[in-house]
Amino acid sequence: MILIADSGSSKTEWVIIDSTKVNDPITTSGINPFYQNTANISTLLNQEFKSSSKAFDAIYFYGAGCANEEKSEIVRSALAEFFTCSAIFIESDLLGAARSLCQHSEGFACILGTGSNSCYYDGSVITNNISPLGYILGDEGSGAALGKQLISDLLKFQLPEEIGAEFFKRYSTNRAEILDKVYRQPFPNRYLAGYAPFLLDHIQNPAIEQVVRSGLKSFITRNLLNYKEISHLPIHFTGSIAHYFKPQLRKLFDEEGLLLGQVSQKPIGGLVQFHIDQSSLNS
Repeated sequence: MILIADSGSSKTEWVIIDSTKVNDPITTSGINPFYQNTANISTLLNQEFKSSSKAFDAIYFYGAGCANEEKSEIVRSALAEFFTCSAIFIESDLLGAARSLCQHSEGFACILGTGSNSCYYDGSVITNNISPLGYILGDEGSGAALGKQLISDLLKFQLPEEIGAEFFKRYSTNRAEILDKVYRQPFPNRYLAGYAPFLLDHIQNPAIEQVVRSGLKSFITRNLLNYKEISHLPIHFTGSIAHYFKPQLRKLFDEEGLLLGQVSQKPIGGLVQFHIDQSSLNS
């Protein structure tokens, strides 16, 4: 029996595979060792992981912030404390996206969710990655980046008056509360990404469409166009932003002459298939 987890900054999906039976996903809050320590993660698991199964032959955890051994060890220690398992593998969420989207084929894998990232995957490993730099310096096209642009435009009166009125009515918030959430409360990236549904609901408004278009174009320009092989291979996406704004993404790809591959809302389904196939190959 194995446990597979895909974790972004906002939520984590866990799937238990017992022989060939795939159980329904278990959802908890996101786990990111850049913002949480081992004790924080252990507390989260105790409070939110709702399953009687705690013993596994192997755990495969793909997570945001798990790009180096120091940060991965924070997650590994928490998992080892909560679960009974001697084989715990911690990998980046980007490798998880690549395995989910490309399986064993060459291609580009991108994440557009709360954060953003991209890589060239040779069918086995990631061999090139333009650093996303996080939501302050980068994460172009992400929910956090789009939410940040929306909030900035609203507070600087760059959007139509009716959009501002609708926003403040819908969220029952104000300037002071927004600034407190962004600058003083934990996980401002999650907070900002939480406004992506507003963008989707008002995408027919030209000003809102421009916010989305500009953010997605920035992701393409500052990330994808820096890869040498980008015009010759399919570019796959996973994440809620890619899923819901696929029409805008496709239009920008057509303009740049790029090949849009598959777009999935979540990587967990592809990861389950990848590990089932791996188990079959190794048996």
